[in-house]
Amino acid sequence: MNRRILLALPIFFLFYWASLVNAYDRHEAVGERIKLSYLGAYKLGPYNSGAAEIASFDPMTKRVFVTNSHDRSVDAISLIKPDSPKLDFSINLTQYGAINSVAVKNTMVAIAVSAKRPQDNGLILLYSTGGEILNKFTVGPMPDMVTFSADGKYLLSANEGEPNADYSVDPEGSISIIELQKDLKALSQESVQTADFKQFNRDNIDPNIRIFGKNASVAQDLEPEYISISPDSTTAWVSLQENNALAEVSLKHAEVKRLYALGYQDHSAKLNGFDASDKDQQINIKSWPVKGMYQPDSIATYEVNGELYIVSANEGDARDYKGFSEQSRVKDLNLEPLLQSQNLQYDEQLGRLKVSIVGADPNQNGLIDTLYSFGSRSFSIWNQDVVQIYDSGSQFEQITARDYPKLFNLGDRRSDDKGPEPEALTIGKIGDSSYAFIGLERTGGIMTYNITEPENTFFVDYLNTISPHLERSDPMAGDFAPESLVFITAADSPSGKPLLIAANEVSGTLSIYRIDHTDPKD
Repeated sequence: MNRRILLALPIFFLFYWASLVNAYDRHEAVGERIKLSYLGAYKLGPYNSGAAEIASFDPMTKRVFVTNSHDRSVDAISLIKPDSPKLDFSINLTQYGAINSVAVKNTMVAIAVSAKRPQDNGLILLYSTGGEILNKFTVGPMPDMVTFSADGKYLLSANEGEPNADYSVDPEGSISIIELQKDLKALSQESVQTADFKQFNRDNIDPNIRIFGKNASVAQDLEPEYISISPDSTTAWVSLQENNALAEVSLKHAEVKRLYALGYQDHSAKLNGFDASDKDQQINIKSWPVKGMYQPDSIATYEVNGELYIVSANEGDARDYKGFSEQSRVKDLNLEPLLQSQNLQYDEQLGRLKVSIVGADPNQNGLIDTLYSFGSRSFSIWNQDVVQIYDSGSQFEQITARDYPKLFNLGDRRSDDKGPEPEALTIGKIGDSSYAFIGLERTGGIMTYNITEPENTFFVDYLNTISPHLERSDPMAGDFAPESLVFITAADSPSGKPLLIAANEVSGTLSIYRIDHTDPKD
């Protein structure tokens, strides 16, 4: 090759990369702006002990209630002074199994706990915001998430129903719906209704919905992960992460109305590239012949001009049990000739990438036709017919590579395994604009996007508090693995400024961000 061409290649790729970033980095040129400022954090427990996972805010007491698996408690953290949070009290839950989720509404604190044998039915515990037990309800196995409807009439849990390690016990997934009343202590178990998936054992469902568990029925295989309730409190949208699908649930009738397959992100497209190797000693975001399963964890709903939209953080998750596993590295597969000819199985290429073997050999000739990766390393916006309106493509990796290269995909160690791993998600409205805040579990930090016009969504800001020069276990190293995010409006905030709260599972910290807003009209 001509020497001048060789010398020009690095410059070409630099400008190509810059063009991808600048294509969505529009916030300096448009309308009102917001910016996150880090106020500090409260440490709930030791590093990597699950001391801060799910958080929910009570605007009346200005407390954040946080699940603490390390202490087997839910901790009430006062935000009266947002830059100096303190522990008010803890709700001791040592008599129960795993603490999975917490939600607060109208002086009520709902806590989801699994049974000590996770495949047995779990519980929803109802407390006052002062820590008094009010009631408890039996729900389905492994209630992974709990939430209230906006009108406070309903309390829901997503009962994931995961199998045990050897896949000998696989309970059915379900959604429990509790209709609340003023006298919470008078509520009985009869108040609990169950929206299950039994009807889909008989009905034909979209073949793109992944039903593949070992000897599992459809009802056993569907695993509710996260719930977002429509602003009018009539419909719940439920992420079925491993199944790469969403469920639509009627609250009034306690019925799953419909299942929606989410499809795949085409990573061979220019704007959907990703870094596939943890062994190439570089950041190498490029297109690959891979289809990414969206597999959202957190989801949220909002309305624009009377139309409902669903926002999803497309984390990805594999079924990987002692008794059954769907995942393999690309280098360990027998690829069909066209894929084989592309020399993809070296460690520096796709060899280390973890993919699913489920559905990858449709003609069952022993050769893999399609590479399906876990998660799309993006966030998406879907309309109420679950048609994708927007997807961030490769932006999370492009932005972190540009702004925090030493933190990219956890020092490149997670490039072969879901990359930045977008998990936490919340939506907030500031001024006339709506924003999505997305927490990156592996890379760390919070992405902010303006989603006011879903089809014209754009990147606004990214903030990461991690210091790459300190050991991760160092208390000063920053906030690792945001598991949940909470938006607090200016009206509810103790400071009069909007706040964003992140519960960080690995660092065991509750971090607090102030959101500054400027409006050219002011």
